[in-house]
Amino acid sequence: MSKFPNQLALVSVVGVSVIALSVGLSERAANKAAMAAHEAGMAAVQHAAATHDAPVEQVAEDVEPAAEAAPVEVAEAEAAPAAEEVAEAAPEAAAPAAAAAVAVVDGSTDTLEGQGDTDVMAGDDTAAPMGKLGLGRPALPEEVAAWNHDILPDGTGLPNGEGDVWTGEEVFADNCAVCHGDFAEGVDNWPKLAGGMDTLDREDPLKTVGSYWPYLSTAFDYVRRSMPFGAAQTMSDDDVYAIVAYILYSNDLVDEDFVLSKDTFLDVEMPNADGFIIDDRAETELGLFSAEPCMENCKESVEITMRAAVLDVTPDHGGDEDAASDEAPAETEMAAAETAPAAEAPAEEAAATEETAAIDPALVADGEKVFKKCKACHQVGEDAKNKVGPILNGIVGRAAGTGEGFKYSKAMIEAGEGGLVWNDETLAGYLEAPKKYIKGNKMSFAGLKKADDVAAITAYLKAHP
Repeated sequence: MSKFPNQLALVSVVGVSVIALSVGLSERAANKAAMAAHEAGMAAVQHAAATHDAPVEQVAEDVEPAAEAAPVEVAEAEAAPAAEEVAEAAPEAAAPAAAAAVAVVDGSTDTLEGQGDTDVMAGDDTAAPMGKLGLGRPALPEEVAAWNHDILPDGTGLPNGEGDVWTGEEVFADNCAVCHGDFAEGVDNWPKLAGGMDTLDREDPLKTVGSYWPYLSTAFDYVRRSMPFGAAQTMSDDDVYAIVAYILYSNDLVDEDFVLSKDTFLDVEMPNADGFIIDDRAETELGLFSAEPCMENCKESVEITMRAAVLDVTPDHGGDEDAASDEAPAETEMAAAETAPAAEAPAEEAAATEETAAIDPALVADGEKVFKKCKACHQVGEDAKNKVGPILNGIVGRAAGTGEGFKYSKAMIEAGEGGLVWNDETLAGYLEAPKKYIKGNKMSFAGLKKADDVAAITAYLKAHP
């Protein structure tokens, strides 16, 4: 027995810290407990020195060997009486020990500036107290509002603002055309947003905003929440209104002077608004599949009657197969050119040169601007290649569906075989309403509504014989 009774107090406090480590406290909490234990031990030493009228250094020398000799594993039952002795023999040491216990139990305090294992409050915390797990906190009202962008079919939740079709065309070109095309016709395998009317009853329907979506609120909510790709929620509400207005125009659902806003939102009638039903499968079908299975009168053998078909959804870019499909017409044209009298070639070239020279340069320049709407699918010039649509070099004066190396739709080929040749009149009719002019063709383009644009783009195409 040591001559200093309070030596036991230090041993018991050290034992408590060892227990704290053994039951799996975090390293940080254990450090706090160890520091508190050291402070308690020093208080006990000072109390013992004062009680026995001995120097502090001498008391510390007698206490250290006892602390080193203390077993690493201390039973909780042994630690409890020791703690009681600390309280009785050294009242001053009991207070720091209690503080250490609080530090161990309350190892995390929630703050607005940062969550985690800290015992310092940084700023005013307006959140409700933590649950029993001590993880996270309820979201604040302003945080919920930042995520609450829902727009209901009746217009509830719409923000203030407005946007017209032509502003939408510009904003769409800057933010959306790279994936969805200048006319919402889709680029490569990116989704088409326009077209597909009356296709939902087919085996391969084209589901777009115009043909499939029943509520305009779905389009507005999606654009506002998720677009543009990679920079979601960076557009103003006016820009979102304008983009949605342009998508509606691309689907022939509104006129070119339409302005979309809170007041006009419900004026738009979606063609497939009645095409959806309430999901009642829980009432009508669940019982059929949740009952006891029938294990009688099963078929003796199973036969495969059909096989899955491969769906070709790759956009038409031309290629070997496409070139082969048009090889015969191309060879026919070459043969005709070779058999024609040599004197006719210079005459035709002179006529073409004269016609090109007669084209108004200003009109051609205007046509080049309009052609930006076509670049997502078509190219012209020396390095032009077939893309989603065919090369348009030399299209004026050429029969429909005969461009070299491109796989045309059956409807376009039949139109060419029927005598359709592209000239000022036929191009004007086609560019105004492609789907109506040649029904069944693959061009997903709403059309040019201005006669000046049609004349300009025709002049531009004539400038690329």
